[in-house]
Amino acid sequence: MAVVRANDISIRYIVGDLKSIGLKDYVIRVLSGKYKVTEFWADRHVTFSLDKGDMLGIIGTNGAGKSTLLKAVSGIMTPTEGTMKVSGKIAALLELSSGFDAELTVRENTYLRGAMMGYTRKFMDEKYDEIIRFAELTEFQNHSFRQLSSGMKSRLGFSIACLVKPDVIILDEVLSVGDGAFRRKSSERLREILRSGVTGILVSHSVDQIRELCNKILWLDHGKQLIFSDEVEFCCDAYEEFLYTKKLPETREDMERLAADFQVRAAKKREEAEKKQEKQIRRALANEDSEKYVEDALSILRRYRPELLAAEIAEQPAQPEKTEGKE
Repeated sequence: MAVVRANDISIRYIVGDLKSIGLKDYVIRVLSGKYKVTEFWADRHVTFSLDKGDMLGIIGTNGAGKSTLLKAVSGIMTPTEGTMKVSGKIAALLELSSGFDAELTVRENTYLRGAMMGYTRKFMDEKYDEIIRFAELTEFQNHSFRQLSSGMKSRLGFSIACLVKPDVIILDEVLSVGDGAFRRKSSERLREILRSGVTGILVSHSVDQIRELCNKILWLDHGKQLIFSDEVEFCCDAYEEFLYTKKLPETREDMERLAADFQVRAAKKREEAEKKQEKQIRRALANEDSEKYVEDALSILRRYRPELLAAEIAEQPAQPEKTEGKE
């Protein structure tokens, strides 16, 4: 049984000029038939389903409809057309730094955000210290929230959202929260959640993250579904080539050509990198201070081509054993 099922989902925004003209002019224009609105379809005819333990990666350029679709899955928005069914408890990590009160302290905002997510006061009392430690805000508990940097605010939001293990977790660019050390820590926390069998949906501009974490993929472009598949590597190859060429595929054959071109370009890039490394090694060996630069060359090989070192050791002839006191 599917945990998440989206059936022919379409989501429409209606854009008017009420805010700019005011209520009085709005009423006059409506009565006179001069008030006009513009329809904008953020998503159009999107269909996919996820079973327990699946991790879906959603790719697409800005304006593709990714975040709007996540809001429909999380229940924030109701689709204009189609049906969205989700089974179980949802944890949505969307816009982590929003929803806080700038006038309250970090401590007060922590309890406020917890209450908004449905956590009881007792639960928050038990988890408060853990939240603050994970967010690395121990020294800022009584500071006004407005004094925090955007990264610190996002860290707090992430820490609160990951308190419980939900049935479905929705992630919108949250793996880029904070500095490098916190990103590694937050990524590991999410992996722990995913390893427990949670069904996940990830939106990320990092194709490497999609390749690493996801077993299913959905490619959107201006709200249109190009493909939903379990061929993650194939789709990522085609998508990366699309980003390079700006040639949007219209058919399966177009995607196959893009993926093949990406493989050729990636192989050429690897070859160029290897040649550059070889030049670095040759320069290192030619330097008068050879001992230091040989070690640098070996470090390069250990990092990029460890198999060459293993092959070299295997090919070395065995050295005869030395015997003491014998000619």
